[in-house]
Amino acid sequence: MNSATVRSLLVRGMLAGLAAGLLALLVAYLLGEPRVDAAIAYEEAHAAHGADHGMEVEIVSRALQSTAGLATGVLVYGVSFGGTAALAYSFALGRVGRFTPRATAALLSGVALLAVYVVPFLKYPANPPSVGDPETIGQRTTLYFLMMALSVLLAVAAVIVGKRLAPRLGNWYATVVGVLGFGVAVGLAYVLLPGINEVPEDFSATLLWQFRISALAIQLTLWATFGLVFGHLAERLLAPKPATTAAPRETAQKAAASAL
Repeated sequence: MNSATVRSLLVRGMLAGLAAGLLALLVAYLLGEPRVDAAIAYEEAHAAHGADHGMEVEIVSRALQSTAGLATGVLVYGVSFGGTAALAYSFALGRVGRFTPRATAALLSGVALLAVYVVPFLKYPANPPSVGDPETIGQRTTLYFLMMALSVLLAVAAVIVGKRLAPRLGNWYATVVGVLGFGVAVGLAYVLLPGINEVPEDFSATLLWQFRISALAIQLTLWATFGLVFGHLAERLLAPKPATTAAPRETAQKAAASAL
């Protein structure tokens, strides 16, 4: 693939990421922010009963965080991840099977959602404010990104193994072996890596569940929208439709006129 095509895919990926970010922003504002507000209210209520808690200076207001701050973070993330995904798509196109450009975009989005977010999320799910010990944030962050890196590497290894086994086992059984191997390796990582459970006993289980579902919904919206939009744009670039010919009636009339 030449550099001009890669550049065009990069631009389209960033545009698709922006579109995905807009929809994810809507989901985050409608589903995520009310749960964040409820978690902050819980934290403030418990802090008010503490003897050693002083008044904290609010550097950035909550209203600004939930509007302009949220929009900036989600949209910048959408554009940057869209560009990164477009570069990965340029490398993967034609190397993962005989898929159309649109199907490759959908496949890449699904695998990336699973490896980059769902697998780490199931081991170390997102927590709202007031959940977690501030002194362990470094450990929790390290473990989360370690799980993410392992998941991505295992997904790449599963694809490589599947492609190498395809000539002997066929595409179907090679895919089954790759998926099973990925699942077993992820299960071992779940067992070997330490777990973290710092949810207060009196914290609302319903609120915690709703927050985690909303976090998952944001990522699903982001990756699904990107896959659909970028797949459409990539298809138009890489497999454009042939130019339409004149209508059959007009062609026949012109042929008859020239014959006269």
